[in-house]
Amino acid sequence: MSQQVKSYISPEEYLRLERQSEYKSEYLNGEVFAMSGASRKHNLITGNIGSEFNQQLRGKACEAYMSDMRVKITVTGLYTYPDVVVVCGEPKFEDEYVDTLLNPTLLVEVLSQSTERYDRIAKSSYYRTLDSLAEHLLVAQDEVRLEQYVKQANRQWLLFECNSLDATIELESIGCTLAMRDVYDKVSLDQA
Repeated sequence: MSQQVKSYISPEEYLRLERQSEYKSEYLNGEVFAMSGASRKHNLITGNIGSEFNQQLRGKACEAYMSDMRVKITVTGLYTYPDVVVVCGEPKFEDEYVDTLLNPTLLVEVLSQSTERYDRIAKSSYYRTLDSLAEHLLVAQDEVRLEQYVKQANRQWLLFECNSLDATIELESIGCTLAMRDVYDKVSLDQA
């Protein structure tokens, strides 16, 4: 029986390779994980949320990034690409390349069948170790469903769920709102 030997890659080697690559990969514990492409629905929802944030954050001390801003979770060593990232105040980066953010205020993941379990369980728990993170959103792409996790003063996380197109979500950490109709604009949803 043959075994596949996994080779350990250092964080420095990962960053060197990632910065030269045409495709994005995540990194954790010495392993590199290729990221798959996103569906039309996923892209529409990500774009809708990102454009809402960009419009509402004009003139404010916050910046929104979509899909290509790498975030490092220092406690776990995870390098990842959330679907939407917002940082308020002075952004802090890992190095002079200014491509790996260390202090996000809000992170958004649009869930897909292939990544939902990982995004919901592992990645969300990694995100919650970030001192700077105040809110985290999980957004379904096949039904109207948004889960909003808000950090409380005691460092506990409070969950708010929304499943109505008529609802609006308040995002206090960045001073924005998200109308669910805008989140799902142009997205055809499966009717149960």
